[in-house]
Amino acid sequence: MVKTIKKIGNSKGIILDAAFLEMAHLKEGDQLSVTIHEGGTISFTPLRATIEPQGAAETAKAIIAANNELFDRLSK
Repeated sequence: MVKTIKKIGNSKGIILDAAFLEMAHLKEGDQLSVTIHEGGTISFTPLRATIEPQGAAETAKAIIAANNELFDRLSK
């Protein structure tokens, strides 16, 4: 995929079209880590939120409680 650097306001940038964002599982507002490698290669890595173990356990319990009837039917 070829992209062209364009003037965006007082800066320069590239436009990422909807298909590109969908393929990369990105959306407006997502944060990216930008790394410039030797030789000029640029890598963009999405910064994904991590879930703390305690938060994950609480979320799982809430989901199970909210869907207890459904899980009961699926287990039969």
